[in-house]
Amino acid sequence: MARQRDVGAKPRVARRAAVVGELALSSPTRRAIAEHRVAKGDPLAAGELAGLLAMKRTPELIPHCHVIGLTATSVEIAPSSRGVRVRAEAEAVDRTGVEMEALVGATVALLTVWDMVKYLEKDDRGRYPRTALGPVRVVSKHKGAPERA
Repeated sequence: MARQRDVGAKPRVARRAAVVGELALSSPTRRAIAEHRVAKGDPLAAGELAGLLAMKRTPELIPHCHVIGLTATSVEIAPSSRGVRVRAEAEAVDRTGVEMEALVGATVALLTVWDMVKYLEKDDRGRYPRTALGPVRVVSKHKGAPERA
């Protein structure tokens, strides 16, 4: 039997989580991004927006995640020496943490970039020999004092 954890008796607490991740890309793809030559548009801007939207939909994607009221979210994607790097942050005042929302946001942001540049990454057999997602990891998690009534 599947069951979502009961958090009804827990106090509402300020919570914050930050996640970082990376997408390794080939040198020609990194240049195409830097020179704004990606056919589908700006993968960094699209990835950032996709990450924000994904955080809000986390309970629809991961069955045991509770619906929580996010109070702040951010996603920033920047070029890195290997490809692109993402930082996603989520905040809420609720009964359960926000690390899953930040993880989903970061991962969807990177997958959006991959989708937009995959035509540049494919080899002659349609494979992705240089493209790699990860690691994606939680770098900070904060739980504050309970909310006062």
